[in-house]
Amino acid sequence: MSCLGRILTVCLLGLQCGSLAAEPNQRFLDAPKLAPVAMPAAAKLQLAFDRGVAFLLQDQNANGSWGTAERTKDLNIYAPVPGAHHAFRAGTTSLCLAALLELEPLRLDVTPAIDRCEQWLFEALPQLRRANATALYNVWGHAYSIQALVRMYRRRDDPVRRERIAQLIRSQFDYLERYESVDGGWGYYDFDIGAKKPATKTCSFVSAAVLVAFHEAQALGISPPDKQVRRAIDSLHRQQKPDFSYAYGEYLRLRPMREINRPGGSLGRSQACNVALRMWDDPAITDTVLKAWLDRLFSRNGWLDIGRKRPIPHESWFQVAGYFYYFGHYYGARCLEQLPPSERGEYQAHMAALMLRLQEKDGSWWDYPCTTITSSMGPPSP
Repeated sequence: MSCLGRILTVCLLGLQCGSLAAEPNQRFLDAPKLAPVAMPAAAKLQLAFDRGVAFLLQDQNANGSWGTAERTKDLNIYAPVPGAHHAFRAGTTSLCLAALLELEPLRLDVTPAIDRCEQWLFEALPQLRRANATALYNVWGHAYSIQALVRMYRRRDDPVRRERIAQLIRSQFDYLERYESVDGGWGYYDFDIGAKKPATKTCSFVSAAVLVAFHEAQALGISPPDKQVRRAIDSLHRQQKPDFSYAYGEYLRLRPMREINRPGGSLGRSQACNVALRMWDDPAITDTVLKAWLDRLFSRNGWLDIGRKRPIPHESWFQVAGYFYYFGHYYGARCLEQLPPSERGEYQAHMAALMLRLQEKDGSWWDYPCTTITSSMGPPSP
């Protein structure tokens, strides 16, 4: 068979991204059934919870932010200074603040840390920009700051303060419009042109993270530009495969069987993409789809875990990088929230047992040397 014949055969078999039918074949959603796991004892969960909170409070910077650039000697991430580190800090800080804001009704001891962090965010976000023409890590900061700002808005019933926060959310919409790819959606590198309007290598999981943040803002009554939403959704659809895995980026969508584009390589981002589309009312993302990828997240967790803490990006099987790990579990938890309460228990038990096992001695969770605290802040291209 000629080379062209092989390519046509692959496309006809439905392996190319963007070929998803309205009614996907059930065989694409088959996943190993989970072994029963008991929900850990409440006392153990509370202890882990308290240790995690204590770590955040102890690790906060004096200026109210989280994250430092103190250990970069062996950094294996392209991170032009100082802009890349400003972006990482904005994203990390926003995630930490969002978590503490959700805890505050139960933990008044977190209030001083929240107050310091809110002030830092008010001052830092208007200054956040791309590091240079090629590195757009600031997209993560804009996206996750929206989630933090939504929770800040709900914290106090103060009209003046709320209007200030609403304006800051809208400014993040504006920045995300500036740094949106010409193709729609978002990535974090523009090595091709470095133009004012980026010709970014759009990545499925980055667009998904932004769409989740946009949906939270819309639920608050602060709606993002419809054009940006639709273009990002279209980008995700172009990268979607019949089994609801997703290409790493649009630049790889015509290489659907490359390792990172296979289900094992998509194991840390399918949850983000699926929950983003579900939030924006995609009828194809049914409970069955969400559960299939939760089943895979836990039953095939070793494919992600074997890449956890490896210092070189994409060096593991399926080109998995360490920072895929907690990113996938965070959005796995968001998928879990979309299920009916009666169907969450099995997945909650697996998630709780896994997080208990992986908590570090200092109370933190981490998956990559560059990504402190608990979250992944932007993978480089494979």
